[in-house]
Amino acid sequence: MVQVGRTGAMTPVAILEPVSVGGVVVSRATLHNEREIERLGLKIGDTVVVGRAGDVIPEIIKVFPEFRVGKEKDFEMPKICPSCGTELVKPDSEIVWRCPNNDCFARKIKYFNHFISRGAFNIEGLGGRVVERLIEEGLVKDPADLFDLKEGDLIVLDRFGEKSAKKLVLAIQTKKKISLSRFIYSLGIRNVGQKTANDLAIIYKDIDSIKNESLEKIENIRDVGPIVAQSIIDWFKDGSNINFLDKLKERGVWYFVEEKKGSNLNGLKFVLTGTLPDYKREEVENIIINLGGEFSSSVSSKTDYLIAGENPGSKYDKAKELGIKILDQEAFIRIIKEQDDILESY
Repeated sequence: MVQVGRTGAMTPVAILEPVSVGGVVVSRATLHNEREIERLGLKIGDTVVVGRAGDVIPEIIKVFPEFRVGKEKDFEMPKICPSCGTELVKPDSEIVWRCPNNDCFARKIKYFNHFISRGAFNIEGLGGRVVERLIEEGLVKDPADLFDLKEGDLIVLDRFGEKSAKKLVLAIQTKKKISLSRFIYSLGIRNVGQKTANDLAIIYKDIDSIKNESLEKIENIRDVGPIVAQSIIDWFKDGSNINFLDKLKERGVWYFVEEKKGSNLNGLKFVLTGTLPDYKREEVENIIINLGGEFSSSVSSKTDYLIAGENPGSKYDKAKELGIKILDQEAFIRIIKEQDDILESY
């Protein structure tokens, strides 16, 4: 199957017989893109080895052609979007096929879910099927419309009573003001993750400064580079995006600039492996970044701490080999206990 992302990216996904990988049962694995399938020499129906990229995302590591029985089939990337039927595009400079239709239903769902995610507006009780119904019923066209919702709009939807409708409207209204770094991340700018959003918020202090900045200066920001910089410039050149910002502002949805406090995490590099009992991976990443630390997906000699949860992967062994300090959840919380005000916001 092929999965449609919020930027229109088409990601091939392998459907597997359920298998335990690192203590987690998985039935799907990402294949990244068409070129990766060619590199693996993968066919539909093959026997494969499955691993977890960064101890998190299931992926195909190896294919066994010798186990083929003749019923296997070549994979063909679709030429039209499986959600909206729009013809897919792929510039010569890229390896990913994309749906260019901004009104594609699958893209909208992914974008809404990104906007309300924990790293962005963090709106509890809103997600999944609720977002789909709101779009299907024509109650929202973009995330700014969420802030216009009234209790009466929600009561007509399945599984919504007066109490639950009131609770969700309140949850949405209380998130009209978020930090600049979260606001930037919520916009879904291609190639801009939480760390880049945080860096931009620290350097520029407001959206207009980013919008009016030159490509060269953004490109020279540490860890940004030409591809990410061009994505930022392109996003702010798109008139529909500027209209979206204006629409948010008209509804009183905007950002505040965080006053960065001194932190015992400044400059420290963290890596997470395994599953923590009380925190999701993105929550840990948010906490570390907001306290001035750096979050990485791989262990190296420059790593200061490895946070190890249940069912840790190969990163744990490498950290031990390099003599890196290893923290469980309790030890991690002790390190950040002086920043309780920030921790409580997650």
